[in-house]
Amino acid sequence: MPLPSLIAPSLLAGDHANLAASARVVADSGATWLHCDIMDGHFVPNLTFGPETLAAVRRAGSKLFFDTHLMLAEPQKYIEPFAKAGSNNISIHIEPGYDHRGTLARIRQLGCQCGIVLNPGTSAAGIETLIGEVDLVLVMTVQPGFGGQPFRRDMLPKLRTIDGWRKTRGLKFRLEVDGGIDLATAAECRQAGADTFVAGTSFFKAADKTAFTAGISAL
Repeated sequence: MPLPSLIAPSLLAGDHANLAASARVVADSGATWLHCDIMDGHFVPNLTFGPETLAAVRRAGSKLFFDTHLMLAEPQKYIEPFAKAGSNNISIHIEPGYDHRGTLARIRQLGCQCGIVLNPGTSAAGIETLIGEVDLVLVMTVQPGFGGQPFRRDMLPKLRTIDGWRKTRGLKFRLEVDGGIDLATAAECRQAGADTFVAGTSFFKAADKTAFTAGISAL
């Protein structure tokens, strides 16, 4: 039985002068997840925010599920601060060279769910040995670093491959997509097996954010 669809609006696309208000907009739309894009200027060519920003949004009252995506050259060094800041799930990339399995285990020890992420140029085979140890697999449908990029349909076969492994092995992880996601591309990804949809620009620019959230949830 496929998991129900859910939307994880990206805080990166919110109002950086008032991120707590942006988180409230997400909650008011009916969404329960908030995607937190953490970039270090090394692994990806952009800087966003750190654990104190997440902690501040928590202190402002947000009860959303913080889906924290570490786009860092050395994510293993930062999982504890992000766990303490209020993350519920922490996802790490497969591409940098570090102890992926040990880092995933440490995330769990800190009381968080864990996820593994693939860039567009990384094949599904790169994470195959880890899918039994995660709560979420995130397939990037743009090259990470900047919002507003067009969706890459050449990532759909990767989704189908990972979803096939999930079904044949009886696994329960969520299959998430991030990059160029709107109602139309989310529907394509859903058909390929995705169930969790990061939407930044399309969510915050939607005239009716409640309807946008409901549209994703109905896929």
